[in-house]
Parts: sequence; C-alpha cells; structure tokens
Amino acid sequence: MPDTSNKPEHRRRKHYSGKYPKKFEEKYKELHPDKYADEIEHIIEKGNTPAGMHIPIMVGEILDFLKIGPGQKGLDCTLGYGGHSSKMLDELKGTGHLYSIDYDPIEIVKTTERMRLKGYGEDIWTPVPDNFVNIDKISEKYGPFDFVLADLGVSSMQIDNPERGFSWKTDGPLDLRFNPDKGESAAERLASLSKDEFEGMLIENSDEPYATEIADAVFKAIKKGEKIDTTTALCELIETAVRNSRQSKRLSADELKETCKKSCMRVFQALRIDVNQEFEVLYSFLEKLPNILVPGGKAAILTFHSGEDRLVKKSFKSFEKAGIYSSVSKDCIRPSKEECYKNPRAHSTKFRWAIKAY
Repeated sequence: MPDTSNKPEHRRRKHYSGKYPKKFEEKYKELHPDKYADEIEHIIEKGNTPAGMHIPIMVGEILDFLKIGPGQKGLDCTLGYGGHSSKMLDELKGTGHLYSIDYDPIEIVKTTERMRLKGYGEDIWTPVPDNFVNIDKISEKYGPFDFVLADLGVSSMQIDNPERGFSWKTDGPLDLRFNPDKGESAAERLASLSKDEFEGMLIENSDEPYATEIADAVFKAIKKGEKIDTTTALCELIETAVRNSRQSKRLSADELKETCKKSCMRVFQALRIDVNQEFEVLYSFLEKLPNILVPGGKAAILTFHSGEDRLVKKSFKSFEKAGIYSSVSKDCIRPSKEECYKNPRAHSTKFRWAIKAY
C-alpha cells in the first residue's frame, strides 16, 4: 500500500447559505481572480468590485497626462492592489524604473507577489514599505522622479475585509488603521476623546449634519460603560441618534434609511481620517512634492472627498504662484459616466495635476 502518512488532510470548503456567498471569506472565486477570470469579468461588468480586489480609477486620464516614456523613473505613492503601478510599468516598455509605496504591511506582501508573477522584476519595479509622508527620504534614496502619482482613496481590499474594520456595512473590529501594527485603533481613539472633540472631528473631517446628536448618543453609551469596539456597535448608535433627531421627523421611511446610511459613511470617514492623521500626512506630502520631481516632472493626484481636494488645490495654486510649478490643472477632472457605471467607487473621484518648472 502507498504511504499516505505525510499526505495533507483534504478539507472541504465550507458551504455557505443561500445562492451566493455573502461573507468576505466565503467568496472563494473573487478571492482567487487568477483561477476564475470569467467570474471576475462578469462581476465587474455588473458594476461591482470583486471582493479582495481594487479597480484602478481614471487610468486613461492619468496616462494621457503623465505621458510616461521608456527610461523614465516614477513613483506610485499608493500601491494598493497594483492597478495603477502595472499600467505605468507597461508604459516604461521594460526600461527605467517604478517605485511603489504602501504603508499597509498586509496588502504590500500580497501585491508584491502578484506583481512578480506578472513579470515585473527587481530590475524595473521596487515596492517600498513606508508611509508616503516620507517621500523626501525615499527620494534621497531613489529619486528624483520624472512622474509621481498619488491615489488617496482607501483600497477596496481594506474596505471589503471585515477584519480591518473599514466598512460600516459588515461587523468587525473598529480599527480603521492603514497599518494595523502602528498607532491607536478607532475604538481606542474614540475612548480617548471628549464629546466636544468627537463632535468637532465629525464636523471638520466629514461635514456631518447630525454631529451633535451622534456625539451625544456615543458618549451617553460610553458613560454607561458600553463598549464601542465593533463596527456594528458604532453603527447602531449612529442610526439611533439620527432616528431620534428632530430633523428626522420630516423624513419618509426611505429618506430616513438613506440618511442613516450616509451618516454611517461620514462618521467612519471622519474616524479613519483622524486615526491615520490623513490631513496632516497629506499636507506634509504636498509641501515635499515639488522637491522630489525633476525639472519638468509631473505629479498626478486623485482625491475622494472635499477636504483632500481643497488641500491639493490650494497647494498646487500656491506653488504655481511662487513659480515652483509651471502649470497646474485649473479645474478638477472627473471620471466618465461609463467608468462610474462599471466602478461605482469612482463616483467621488477628483483628479488634479501639476508640472514642475524648469
């Protein structure tokens, strides 16, 4: 008889209830796009993003502006799933080099493996595990650069995985950190704030119209000793606050449901911005950006909410006025209707660009 003592035990995949898998870990086809390419294409055609994937936004518009040529050196400040990096590498035609930054220690490992399997070797592409606030130090080592791209959106992989706590739609730990090994989680941050600080954060980071009511509800719960350490626990408090507010009495059932949904989105956005110090990081990045570009070098930035866009617009105009940038985009560029249909997560995107003076 053949020796089977060292043969790994066969384990059947857990069966899910219903016709389609609902939980992130059950979506085995979406989580293995290399094996189920037809399924992935079908999901994207329906206007959905497959679980664990990220569809790059405004690729055509970015490449049209950057006009990347063979032999150039570039920096992708937000690697994510590698969509933009892959397209920019293809423009290099095998010569030059692209460096791609990612602060997420979980996703950079996965993306590096995918990129290497696609044939992007060390001679043409280098992943950089760091925060893009440190572009000055990165440039000292690898730069200066002919082109720079920063996609400031949260990766779909982070949103979709409930263990990361980025989405209000699924139950998970209230974390929201881009790097879960550093800093305070959203739950820890919430526990350290005063009510006034939390209310101010909701107004400043996401223009939340129910900021006062939500802050009251959250801190009443904290005072009672309730733990707010899961996404569900926070969402329930947000919904209760909105439903009990005076403004909600004038809303229909459908309007109230939509209002609760939008408030959940804004509160999670405000907390994520605070936990990751996104405005402080972006401000520092924009101040350093001209110094890492060669004369005539190009910078492209994708933003996803008004606070980010205001910072980028103000920085670009200020440096243009000072003669540091020779040209900047006068208005933001928006994704096409076709792209928004195929990728609904592109709806809020704004693209701005700048060119360094000679």
